[in-house]
Amino acid sequence: MAQFRQRGKTWTFVVDMGIDPLTKKRRPQITKGGFKTKKEAQAAARIIELEKQNGTLIKESNIPFENFAHDWLKTYSRSGVKVSSVRAREKEIKHFIKVWGPYPISRISRKMFEERILELNEQYSHNYVDGINACGRMIFRKAVDQGLIKTNPTEGFQLPKKQKTVEELEKEEEEIIFLEKEELAHFLKLSQKDGLEMDHLVFTVLAYTGLRIGELLALKWADFSEKQGSIRITKTLYNPNNNYEKYQLLTPKTHGSVRTIRIDDMLISMLKRHRIKQNEIKLKNNIVYKDNGFIFAREDGHPQLRKVMETRLKRLLNKAGIKRNITPHSFRHTHTSLLIEAGVGIKEIQQRLGHSDINTTMNIYAHMTKNMEEKASQQFSKLMKDLLQ
Repeated sequence: MAQFRQRGKTWTFVVDMGIDPLTKKRRPQITKGGFKTKKEAQAAARIIELEKQNGTLIKESNIPFENFAHDWLKTYSRSGVKVSSVRAREKEIKHFIKVWGPYPISRISRKMFEERILELNEQYSHNYVDGINACGRMIFRKAVDQGLIKTNPTEGFQLPKKQKTVEELEKEEEEIIFLEKEELAHFLKLSQKDGLEMDHLVFTVLAYTGLRIGELLALKWADFSEKQGSIRITKTLYNPNNNYEKYQLLTPKTHGSVRTIRIDDMLISMLKRHRIKQNEIKLKNNIVYKDNGFIFAREDGHPQLRKVMETRLKRLLNKAGIKRNITPHSFRHTHTSLLIEAGVGIKEIQQRLGHSDINTTMNIYAHMTKNMEEKASQQFSKLMKDLLQ
């Protein structure tokens, strides 16, 4: 039974929670005051007693947000998610801990959560804040599931779309950078003539397959079928610290990224010659060679570093006189442009590139075709100008 007492002009109730059947110890009483009348205090106490009777009573926890967030991250990291996802959540949590660290998780209101997200939305990109918002939802949902809080402060909140600036829109236009067909031919000839070990093969495979650089560096000989003329993509190399021994093989970016793609006779011949040369290196360095079957292996058998290939690419671009910011990913866009020019359909391009969402393919397709239309217009104008002179 609840007890009631008057303190000054307000009333307070005390509800006895009884004995905990597991610990055999008396549970802490629930006390709440500030009611204007005894009747109001009795009504509030009755709700507590009914929840206790029905087994739905939640005594909100005073655990600091920082403690719970770190505990949640440990559980999240053991749930089979990618290491890169854990790192992303770790960074996102810091934006909450910065302002709520020692604050009890049960006292964080919806208003506090919304204000924090809107504040971050003014500082960072929409995609980044969307990730922070999703991280917050996961943390508070878990707190509700564990009975630490009654209501989820993230429930029903929608991140408003951020109005992009002119500079951001211009930057978006610049993101899809690729080599023209003639530039690619010039670059690949140069990589064959002046490239370092594996340069010509790496950049040719990137240009002829549209693989992501992580997918390429994770390829093993078991993924290559000479008979079928294909490459199977089932993994990607994760090595953020560029330590040749401390790498991880993760599942690809999306479910659609797991795919088998056909390659032409030229690439098949190049890979066969590379395998012969690699076998010679294995014999030469057999004491230190760690043979894990990687196609693009260093001379010690470990997969080549992404940073090394980026540095080598810059070297060759300088020699080729190409000033644009071409990256390994630009070869993926280059491959897409060549597929479009060859008349390949959007669905086939989507499957070859491993896009789960066809809208991703459509956006790149639209950008590429626009560029080709402008180029065609310029070529037509030049033709007519030459004729009329």
